[in-house]
Amino acid sequence: MNDAIRGMLDSYHCSTSDDYVNALREIIQELALLGLWRSKFFEHAAFYGDTALRILYGLDRYSEDLDFSLLAPNPEFTLKNYGDALRQEIGSFGFHVDFATKEKAKLTNIDSASIKANTLKQMIQIEADSSQLAGIHQGQSLKIKLEVDIDPPGGFTTESRYQFRPIPYAVRVYCLPDLFAGKMHAVLCRKWKSRQKGRDWYDLVWYAGHHPQLNLNHLEIRMRQSGGYTGQASLSWETLQKMLNEAIEQVDIEQIRTDVTPFVRDQRQLELWSKEFFTQAIAKIKPEQGVPVLAFRAT
Repeated sequence: MNDAIRGMLDSYHCSTSDDYVNALREIIQELALLGLWRSKFFEHAAFYGDTALRILYGLDRYSEDLDFSLLAPNPEFTLKNYGDALRQEIGSFGFHVDFATKEKAKLTNIDSASIKANTLKQMIQIEADSSQLAGIHQGQSLKIKLEVDIDPPGGFTTESRYQFRPIPYAVRVYCLPDLFAGKMHAVLCRKWKSRQKGRDWYDLVWYAGHHPQLNLNHLEIRMRQSGGYTGQASLSWETLQKMLNEAIEQVDIEQIRTDVTPFVRDQRQLELWSKEFFTQAIAKIKPEQGVPVLAFRAT
């Protein structure tokens, strides 16, 4: 095993097959980011979403996909141009992966691709304990989806965050208040087969406790673009409060707890989840400094 990969793996303290698979996925995600940096991808796009929060800002749960946003709309953009760079970068550390772009069945703002690897072969590559390989069948795949918003909503800012493993490199990423706006949009507007995602609610709680400032302007632009907000007046803090309280009333606590369970190592914190718990969590959210809004209080 590559020494840099060994050092990355050691930091996960894996004890179960799920631990190894989650660690393997995250290591390949980081190698993909390195490959994108080498190929100048971040001159055109920024990292955002759950995995950005996990890798760059310390979210304490695993995330599956890599989400990006162009810095400016470009309908001609395609991830296909980065496939060779990703395969070569990840391969240089001993992992064999396939890269494939997704053909669009209909016109959308999202350009998609995937990195795919044989789970068992990669587990052997990282020298996982043999006892952890028994439950993994030969055809099992580890898949990481990449998505780029090629018509991004405006009103966001980015920063460079530096990573130091396996080697130093830089990632352009949304600033935290803008990432939080994206997550709030998911909580209020995302429909996942008519079900709410517990991962979105988990992340909302993480933001409330760690980085509670939210860019309301960027949230409004996102919601207008998706049709989640159509009011004539600007989205106010008071209106956001009302929408969040309505979302809490509608949420199925057991369903969202079940959804997020595979991604969280410490299950005890999920036992606290209730409508009262989420009501107190949203009371901690604050407007981004310098943005005038109405007072925000949970009811």
